[in-house]
Amino acid sequence: MNWTALDLPWWHWALAVCFAACGAGGVYVVLRVRRELKEAAPGASELMSDFRDLRSQGELSEQEFRTIKTLLGDQLEKELKDHGKAS
Repeated sequence: MNWTALDLPWWHWALAVCFAACGAGGVYVVLRVRRELKEAAPGASELMSDFRDLRSQGELSEQEFRTIKTLLGDQLEKELKDHGKAS
């Protein structure tokens, strides 16, 4: 039997449409969740403020704070540059 796309039963088409809709919905959900997680993540300046508070409360040593400051330094500079471009 030689089947062409138009000779398929209706339920094959319905199944294909359901799979396509589920796939598109899945992509939408993943992209939305990723965007929300990115927006919810604290920035380097907020993290630095929190770590500064921890240092002042004695929860972090000066050495630990300097290490964290060094690690966040590049990200903080990038945020400041991005903020300057956005203004």
